[in-house]
Amino acid sequence: MSLSKYFYIALGGALGSIARFWVDSTIASRLGTRFPYGTFFINMSACLLIGFSLTLLTRRTGWNPAWRFLVPIGFLGAYSTFSSYEWETFATLRSGDFSSAALYAFSSLLLGLVAVGCGVFLAEVIS
Repeated sequence: MSLSKYFYIALGGALGSIARFWVDSTIASRLGTRFPYGTFFINMSACLLIGFSLTLLTRRTGWNPAWRFLVPIGFLGAYSTFSSYEWETFATLRSGDFSSAALYAFSSLLLGLVAVGCGVFLAEVIS
């Protein structure tokens, strides 16, 4: 399984990135780009899929472990990392560590926006 897990992650990643592009462009062509409907739909559907897949894979222990590499890590990792963020926040809340969940959720949002701004600033400085 050691080397094959990378194959499953790569396969899922390829499928996830293609799905992301297709879903986003399909939604944008129908609803426009004034609001990022495509990205919003991708993030929400990825949250649904990560909750479903990780719960199912945890409960169905007889299933091949390759599914864990293919779906939540590979496919959803390329489709949307937002779902991982939400899953980790949910799992931390579920464990009862409310302060860590709040810190993670709010710092990810705030520092993520700051990091994007810094990236824009750096790109503008060098170009």
